[in-house]
Amino acid sequence: MIEEFGWTISLFNLLLIVLVVLAVLIVEFKDLLYAAIIAGFYSVIVAVLYFMLQAPDIALTQIVVGVGLQTAILIIAISK
Repeated sequence: MIEEFGWTISLFNLLLIVLVVLAVLIVEFKDLLYAAIIAGFYSVIVAVLYFMLQAPDIALTQIVVGVGLQTAILIIAISK
């Protein structure tokens, strides 16, 4: 798991709070394009959390799928 350093745990907790805020923003945005872009940022934060949990392979997969494919597919679907 995460090392037992105070700043690492604080950063981890801060990123979890940011995830909750981003999730609320995604649900509350009326403009779907903004919601898709915020979902991309959400995926980046999730990838950073996976990397902090010492799972770099899952973090790379999250970046490719979550940030790249998911955002692109959402933007294409919104434009149609």
